[in-house]
Parts: sequence; C-alpha cells; structure tokens
Amino acid sequence: MQRMGIQRLIKLFKELRRILRLTRKPKRSEFEEVAKITGLGMLLIGFIGFVIFLISQLIRGGA
Repeated sequence: MQRMGIQRLIKLFKELRRILRLTRKPKRSEFEEVAKITGLGMLLIGFIGFVIFLISQLIRGGA
C-alpha cells in the first residue's frame, strides 16, 4: 500500500519537473501587459463593489 504512494509521488515530481522545464521568464512587455490588465480588473471589481455599497446605503437610509 505504501509502495503505491511512493510511486505516485515519483510520478508527480516527474510531471512537475516537465512543466517547470517548459516554463520561461516572461518578457518585460508581456509582464507589463499582464500587470495592466490585472490592475484594471482590480479597479473594475472595486468600483462595482463601491457602487453596490452606495446603493445599499441609499436603500438602508431611505427605508
């Protein structure tokens, strides 16, 4: 039973090694593009949350 666990671990590490060999460091332009898109997404989600908060305050204050 324990032998199967060790074999699975070995297989997992081999797969992880293969994936790491395929990865590469992003170019500066790629990194900047991803950072901009992520930042815009965070701002958009924050804005939506703020609008929902304002609406809830208006409803609560008016009732």
